[in-house]
Amino acid sequence: MRLLENAKAALKLPDLRARVIFVFAMFAVYAFGAHVPVPGVDTKALGEAFAQGFGGGLLRLINLFSGGALKRFSIFALGIMPYIN
Repeated sequence: MRLLENAKAALKLPDLRARVIFVFAMFAVYAFGAHVPVPGVDTKALGEAFAQGFGGGLLRLINLFSGGALKRFSIFALGIMPYIN
């Protein structure tokens, strides 16, 4: 119960509340962008290439780190990959 009271008290601060809202808004934008495919890409052919094992284990590893967004070839397909390598 004390955790909830502390969270409510912290959200009464306008600066902290604005930052928390911004973080959740960015999460929502990323979650939406991870499901929007890049225009002009044949996602069906890309899915078949992944199913046939195209690229071997490295491509599957990169897809794993991107949260499956690479297989869908979404707008935010890189995810955190530039920061991991």
